[in-house]
Amino acid sequence: MEKVDVVALGELLIDFTENGISAQGNPIMEANPGGAVCNVLSMLSGLSKSTAYIGKVGKDIFGKQLTEAIRSVGIDDSGLVVDDNVNTTLAFVHTYEDGDRDFSFYRNPGADMMLTVDELNLDLVRNCRIFHYGSLSMTSKCCEEATFKAIEVAKESGAIISFDPNLREPLWDSLDHAKEEISKGMKQCDILKISDNEIIWFTGKDDFDEGVEELRKQFNPKLITVTMGKDGSRAYYGDKIVSVPGFVNKNTIETTGAGDTFGACVLNYILEQGLDGLTEDDLKEMLTFANAAASIITTRKGALKVMPTKEEVEKLACS
Repeated sequence: MEKVDVVALGELLIDFTENGISAQGNPIMEANPGGAVCNVLSMLSGLSKSTAYIGKVGKDIFGKQLTEAIRSVGIDDSGLVVDDNVNTTLAFVHTYEDGDRDFSFYRNPGADMMLTVDELNLDLVRNCRIFHYGSLSMTSKCCEEATFKAIEVAKESGAIISFDPNLREPLWDSLDHAKEEISKGMKQCDILKISDNEIIWFTGKDDFDEGVEELRKQFNPKLITVTMGKDGSRAYYGDKIVSVPGFVNKNTIETTGAGDTFGACVLNYILEQGLDGLTEDDLKEMLTFANAAASIITTRKGALKVMPTKEEVEKLACS
């Protein structure tokens, strides 16, 4: 089979996001397709990269909606498995006035947790340029085994390995367990995308430079990017540290998918430029585009089906 630019394994779910108030005064919830790794793939597909998803949904109306959604944005679904017995995972998103949000998950269990090693489409894994994953697929034993089997096969095949911890505290039985699994994920990756609050949680360091230095001593990814919300982002590569301010958008309504959009743009840059020999100018260009894309997605409800176009991102990045 032909090489796929990015294959991702992880959660595919419905994000019920608030979208107004009913005549009775109740919040109206919109069923948006979501899931961090599929948000990444959607943005990459929009940037003309070939993508494929490995994961699981339930045999229910939401599983059908999600299958149609990823197909509609150009993600190969040949690695998607349908579970006859466990329902699709649901997340209810409460949005605050500043655009930040809280999640309530209905996932005990959810279909995305139930993927097994035997259900993996390893042909996809063997034929990808980048293999991407998060930590939500490590919250159950069977899916954890599937995740690390896929990582093993991807590494053997020479793929670049990309990891976004994407910590969601309610989905772990304990934060100690979360830290243990995320450590295992960090140990395998070449590219690590991590948020400011995750750095503080994982390392105990408020200074991000110090936190990243600790991560490098333990895991040593080639490239680490840190997202800092409206304050922008940083890239750590070799002896280089590059910071780029964020694009503060007066039309921000929610931040769901912002980190995923950013991460996708980083992977897009690596697909086009490679992971070796990056200069400070390269890193600045990469972060500027990624920050602009993340800013745009905060002005839209949902993420997977409303990713910004390359032209929209370039226009903001050059403004």
